[in-house]
Formats: sequence, C-alpha cells, structure tokens
Amino acid sequence: MRPLTLNLPLTYNQIISLVEQLPINEKIKLGKKIAEEALDEKLTRLLNSFKTDELQDEIITEEVENVRKELYAKNKKH
Repeated sequence: MRPLTLNLPLTYNQIISLVEQLPINEKIKLGKKIAEEALDEKLTRLLNSFKTDELQDEIITEEVENVRKELYAKNKKH
C-alpha cells in the first residue's frame, strides 16, 4: 500500500499553528530536519561560489610543486 501524499496550500501562520500542536519530541525532530536542509542549502551555495572552469589540473599541480620546492629550500637552509 502506497503512503498517502497530500498537497495543501498552507500559509506560514497555519504551519506555525500546526507545529505548535506537536509534542516536544516531534518539534525537536522537525527543527533538526529544517536545520539540516538549511545547512545543505548553505553548503551547496558555498561550493557553487568556488566553482570555476578557469583552473585546470596542470595549473594546480604546477602551483603545488612550486610551493613544495619553496618549502624544501627553506627546510634545507635550517
């Protein structure tokens, strides 16, 4: 048997009224679910802000090697 799915146009105030009727443990679960979704959305936006087509693996590898050479040279002096 498939679960029943309903689409109800509810206002913000109606949703708040429903949430206020929940037992405390259900409110906590709902709060955690909302927080997870908000965090997922923020993380997605953050990751998307760093996306670029400008960097290529060769450029990154070259830069890493340059830093390694600098660090090796500094350690060799000491």
